[in-house]
Amino acid sequence: MPEPINLRKTLETFGRARLQPSLFRGDAPQERRPTSTTFSVHCSVVSLMLRINMRETAAVLLLSFCSLAASAAADWPDFRGPWFDGRATAPGQTNRLGLPLHWSETENVKWKTPIPYRGWSSPVILNGQIWVTTATPEGHDFFALCVDQQSGRILFNQKLFHCDNPESLGNDLNCYASPSPVLEPGRAYVSFGSYGTACVDTGNFKVLWQRDDLPCRHYRGPGSSPILFSNLLILTLDGVDLQYVAGLDKSTGKTVWKTDRAAHWKDLGADGRPMREGDARKAYSTPIIIDIDGIPQMLSVASYAAYGYDPATGRQLWMLSCEGFSPASRPIFDQGLAIFASGNGKGELLALRPDGQGERPASAVVWRAAHAGPTRTSGALDNGLLFMVNEGGAASCIQTADGAAVWRERIGGEYSASVLYGDGRIYAFSQEGKSTVFKAGRAYEPLATNQLAGGFMSSPAVSGGALYLRTRTDLYRIEESGAR
Repeated sequence: MPEPINLRKTLETFGRARLQPSLFRGDAPQERRPTSTTFSVHCSVVSLMLRINMRETAAVLLLSFCSLAASAAADWPDFRGPWFDGRATAPGQTNRLGLPLHWSETENVKWKTPIPYRGWSSPVILNGQIWVTTATPEGHDFFALCVDQQSGRILFNQKLFHCDNPESLGNDLNCYASPSPVLEPGRAYVSFGSYGTACVDTGNFKVLWQRDDLPCRHYRGPGSSPILFSNLLILTLDGVDLQYVAGLDKSTGKTVWKTDRAAHWKDLGADGRPMREGDARKAYSTPIIIDIDGIPQMLSVASYAAYGYDPATGRQLWMLSCEGFSPASRPIFDQGLAIFASGNGKGELLALRPDGQGERPASAVVWRAAHAGPTRTSGALDNGLLFMVNEGGAASCIQTADGAAVWRERIGGEYSASVLYGDGRIYAFSQEGKSTVFKAGRAYEPLATNQLAGGFMSSPAVSGGALYLRTRTDLYRIEESGAR
């Protein structure tokens, strides 16, 4: 006899899946995290439970979860993938995708599409479409682009915002189109920070709503990407003047909640004012949403503090003061630990259990790793190991359970793109256009180096067995010759 199915538990699980793709615990690798693209399948499964016997229900559930895994492997709706941590396969999944190991301008390139102007946003993929953003180099005009995944043909290229007097970036490290889009079925959400945020219908390419009234002086340009939770599009705006997170109604763009940062600022001069116009208060990190015993929580890191929020209301749950400033790395959740890179200055990698309330004491930190974390890039997880490459070209591996160093190796180059895990490998992409591939293991083992023109400022995306790589000038589909 098949095991009886707990309908209530199943309904609750599917309900949480609808709220956020990541709402299975990050420390349970045997579980699959459903994406929003499969929720309609699950609703059908639940309704069938009322009309078919338990053996048939079990079979339908099995098919549903098979389709769930296939859907997750085919889509990359967030700039760090469907699990928000740089993994191309689900935690615990061992089947290989067939990702390419070698490529060049003349090898394993299915198509190459020039992207106009300048943008560091990473490609995101859903239902055969790839979305990126770009902007004129001086920051006057801001565009969203949709590219056909199969052919590389540009399907949509529209100016969404204009700014008469954009603030100068002051350097070439950032640009005006760095935040990456986020996708769900039928909708693309694009943001340029305070310069504008918009929602586009992915079927007819109609712009459904726009906002350009959210204040923030980015000073060096925007960087934090939008994320989705339930009926909300959540924005992070950490500037030199204002620092806050905000939840917008994703259907209308109207503000539902707004929460100011509560950091204890450490940049005050003798006159009591922020030094360097508040330069140390800006930040570029993107939050993640996790599940703590069935309750969603948003992890976010900014200058001088890491935070836990209720994503439905924006209520701050806890705060941990840090020494670093202007972080860009995305938090990671693994083995019950929230792991943050605190940024520049006295930056460090630190971990705590995100289950407390109020201001957390230093004793709440489970482990610290000084000078271990990157300030620009995000790491990738595999089997309790965190793989990173910092902006100076030092690759490293640590244990997420205790922060212990496993290995460290210099691979050379400068890095702004985050690393990728897939097929038992780590892929790293330098600003000079060199890609280094090494084994995801407890010893450094290089596998290949590859070169593309233009250099990488954007992070990679994966769909099926193909890599989607954006250089400063072009978008590539890279896959083994003969692959579909």
